[in-house]
Amino acid sequence: LAVALALLAGFGLGAVAVEGLRAEAKPPAYYISEIVVRDLDPYLKEYLPKVKESVKAFGGRSLAGGDKIIAIEGDPPKHRMALVQFDSLDQLMAWRNSPQYKEDRKISDKYATVEAYAVEGVTD
Repeated sequence: LAVALALLAGFGLGAVAVEGLRAEAKPPAYYISEIVVRDLDPYLKEYLPKVKESVKAFGGRSLAGGDKIIAIEGDPPKHRMALVQFDSLDQLMAWRNSPQYKEDRKISDKYATVEAYAVEGVTD
């Protein structure tokens, strides 16, 4: 009986701990950008490798990017789009406000115009 009660208590405490961790977990965050590139070759050679490196340094993962976009509803997006996932909005904003990203954007600004958005994911 004592062993059964100990197992039941351990199971109950474990379930409570898991729910507590789940409640504390922040939802993922997504960085979505629409990019009008004025000069593609230097954009791809000078900017893209640097921004990919800074995204990785901040724990981000590139999920999609490029100019093969199909409009499902509404107006089609601009020339290129990118989708990057971070573990949290805080992590995304740390990358976006980092000195490295600000330097990378100086390169991007020579070749492209960017509109960017951040959205939190769902935790279900």
